Amino acid sequence: MVTNEQQLDLTFGALSDRTRRQILIRLANGPTTVGSLAKPFDMSRPAISKHLRVLEKAGLVQTTKDGRVSQCKLDARPMKDVSEWVGKYQIFWDKQLDALSRYFEEQNS
Repeated sequence: MVTNEQQLDLTFGALSDRTRRQILIRLANGPTTVGSLAKPFDMSRPAISKHLRVLEKAGLVQTTKDGRVSQCKLDARPMKDVSEWVGKYQIFWDKQLDALSRYFEEQNS
């Protein structure tokens, strides 16, 4: 069983790589084949497959095989947990910005 903390670790780990983020951006436009995903990257197909395995382990990508063709699609649900986790810190930033605003108001009074 994967805990929420473990899922966050997997998701953040997957999102920490630029190539994987670019793959997710491409998949946001709809499902596509592994071959099609690999085309714009200057790396081998096995390297792309390795990135896809990391994304699959994090639950961000689902891959299905139809014969020799592998089709990938985005599953953004794990990013919801990341968004909620980051959102908890919104209060901190709001307080910082409010304090900065008060400081400027006091300086201009």
